[in-house]
Amino acid sequence: MNTSLRASAHVSHKDWYSIDWSTIQKYVTKLRQRIYRAEQQNQQRKVRKLQRLLLRSKANLLISIRRVTQQNNGKRTPGVDGYTASKPSERIKLYKQLVKCNVFRHRPKPAKRTFIPKKNGKMRPLGIPTIRDRVYQNVVKNALEPQWEIKFEPTSYGFRPKRSTHDAISNLFNKLNTNSKKKWVFEGDFLGCFDHLNHNWIVEQTSMFPGSTLIKRWLNMGYIEQDMLRTTTEGTPQGGIVSPLLANIALCGMEEEIGIVYKKTYKPNGGYAIDPKCKIGRVLYADDFVIVTETKEQAESMYGKLTPYLRKRGITLSIDKTRVTHIENGFDFLGFSLRQYKTEQGNKLLIKPSRDSIKKAKNKIKDTFAVMRGRPIKELIRVLNPIIRGYGQYWKHVVSKKTFGYMDNYLFLKITKHLKRLHPKKSWKWITKRYFKITMEGMINGLSHVHLLTFNC
Repeated sequence: MNTSLRASAHVSHKDWYSIDWSTIQKYVTKLRQRIYRAEQQNQQRKVRKLQRLLLRSKANLLISIRRVTQQNNGKRTPGVDGYTASKPSERIKLYKQLVKCNVFRHRPKPAKRTFIPKKNGKMRPLGIPTIRDRVYQNVVKNALEPQWEIKFEPTSYGFRPKRSTHDAISNLFNKLNTNSKKKWVFEGDFLGCFDHLNHNWIVEQTSMFPGSTLIKRWLNMGYIEQDMLRTTTEGTPQGGIVSPLLANIALCGMEEEIGIVYKKTYKPNGGYAIDPKCKIGRVLYADDFVIVTETKEQAESMYGKLTPYLRKRGITLSIDKTRVTHIENGFDFLGFSLRQYKTEQGNKLLIKPSRDSIKKAKNKIKDTFAVMRGRPIKELIRVLNPIIRGYGQYWKHVVSKKTFGYMDNYLFLKITKHLKRLHPKKSWKWITKRYFKITMEGMINGLSHVHLLTFNC
């Protein structure tokens, strides 16, 4: 089947809702798969040819406009030009404008600098590009990502398709299980990773990519803060669509520096696996990583081994968050606490929600109750349930029974306080009868107090 004819058939639509998204998504996905396979077979000329095709593809442009203006969380956040395409007619107009332009000659505008609070009380700088820049960044990301998915290390999980924090935790569980000899842990964190990455290193790594000139322009486009234009000589702006991919490209290569060795496997699917004789393991998620070793000396030697790696990329380790610890003392990673406990049957590794993660959940629930103070219980449930489900889905894969019980009690206390404020002159008996009528279905399913409230609202 001729996919090029199929892909060009739907771009002439004048109505945004009449576009066959399924067809163009399949076309873009197929091109990405072809880039992946060509890189896998080391056919560099074919890789660049397919990347140029995808960069010029109208289907890729439509997919990118849809993602930036409809699907992403920042779809209503404008850049320095104040432009957003929130209406279907505006998206069609944007598409017609961009389809006439040449992606390779695009001149990006500076990012808009804004700040958001971090959990340690400090502020995290965000650089928000314009809508047009974000669209082109997604176009470039779709063409560049499949090539680098071959090169990225298997133990890297942050900002990669079909990889999650739970995959990283699962990998760590396998590395630190009861029978493993790896007991010492080097916890690492890059200080201001996105803000200090070496531009020259990123440009060098992406020099063979057809859109490398555009990447260089994005790195040097600067940002506007308090109506003043400031230049950027290092780092990638947090807030750009292509920035996480560029950060992963810059951080690639740690395993080789610290001495992790892979050997070819002779399984039906082929591929490579870590050499069983290798005494080191690593898991990386964005700028957080964990290296596990068999001895304390090996763990402490990572400071020296990582020096050339850090120097090339222009980054440093965070002194506050980098340390060496034993698995029996435990450590936190991605919102989970990993620790080996001594039992009568021997040592046992348990993974639980970390204290910081629980505290963050409590604060979010507390802030929600503060915002919803005095509002009807039906509105409170509508806002609370997505938060509860989110944390429940994140914690349910680990040992979290006590955490769920603790959070359930905390929620019950907050709800009773809210109900007493709503009905100050009513007795607790009346409130219980009105809001906490437990049905047989609720008793069987063991639903939480918050979900029980929905039966009577």
